[in-house]
Amino acid sequence: MTDRPLSVVLAGGGSAGHIEPALAFADAVRRLRPDSRLTALGTERGLDRTLIPARGYPLELIPPVPLPRKPTVDLLRLPAKVADSVRRTREVLRRVEADVVVGFGGYVALPAYLAARGRVPIVVHEANARAGLANKVGARFAAAVAAAVPGSGLPGARPIGIPLREQITGLDRAALRADAREHYGLPADGPVLLVFGGSQGARTLNNAVGEALGGLAEAGIAVLHGYGARQRPATEVTVPGGGRYVGLPYLERMDLAYAAADAVLCRSGAMTVAEVSAVGLPAVYVPLPIGNGEQSLNAAPVVDAGGGTLVPDGELTGQRVLDELAGLLTDKDRLAAMGAAARGSGHAGADEDLARLVFEVVQR
Repeated sequence: MTDRPLSVVLAGGGSAGHIEPALAFADAVRRLRPDSRLTALGTERGLDRTLIPARGYPLELIPPVPLPRKPTVDLLRLPAKVADSVRRTREVLRRVEADVVVGFGGYVALPAYLAARGRVPIVVHEANARAGLANKVGARFAAAVAAAVPGSGLPGARPIGIPLREQITGLDRAALRADAREHYGLPADGPVLLVFGGSQGARTLNNAVGEALGGLAEAGIAVLHGYGARQRPATEVTVPGGGRYVGLPYLERMDLAYAAADAVLCRSGAMTVAEVSAVGLPAVYVPLPIGNGEQSLNAAPVVDAGGGTLVPDGELTGQRVLDELAGLLTDKDRLAAMGAAARGSGHAGADEDLARLVFEVVQR
């Protein structure tokens, strides 16, 4: 290590699932080494230009290189795009005097790995239970590889969990419960079910919740529902029980949503599983029925530990929601046991664990 500040380049753009772990890691680096210089690579598309500058990190834009999850003929069309993106990325690495590139997958990861190869040490983090193509390539010449869970498909990967914001890992749900419920207009007492399917919503979850609302209300269960920007709320009429359904297109304060809730109905993307388990909430996970099955695998450690259940997308109905959640939400002992199991299955310190791994690589 030299006397100048450590220069770290982050490569994880396109979706929140890649950006959020990168920014949580960056926050940890700043806490542990406040003089560090952090630079994020991103593209014009996706959430890069919204999320990254808002968290106070400089953003360098490079041409995106979207990759299929598996090698296909589409890869034959990519060489020119890759070459241009690699060239632009190398210019950034030289300008910021990068000491290490830390990649999280996504549109900018592959050009970052290729630009750094043989010039700057690389550390790869894989958030999903099955690694994407960019991280499979990067892991071949990385100095260190970390993963959220074992079995990601990356040889030698160290399972450390997913870096999460301190706002989540340090959340005191009990202390915030009253304020959180007031913020969302929920009843001060009684159980609350939190339902969300990502920023765009999940039609399967929305339809099932709509069918279950009457039964949930009869059981005294309130619902906080993030139905998605492109979807509609589960109901537009008054629910029996009065004021027990709150539907919003987007839940801007997820920390307060978690604090207000007693259990969750959600998809099982890597970030969702990591956050829900980290805050100690029991959950019914409904994997997205596309892709290579990684959403089922993401939730498997929590489910195996007793912190949640898994329901296939095609089996989620209003009656199934009631069967899985009505009894649970009215049983405080079961809620407490499942919440403890969920929290115990997580990795709340993954952000600083990854930061220390990166420091070790640079030191070597």
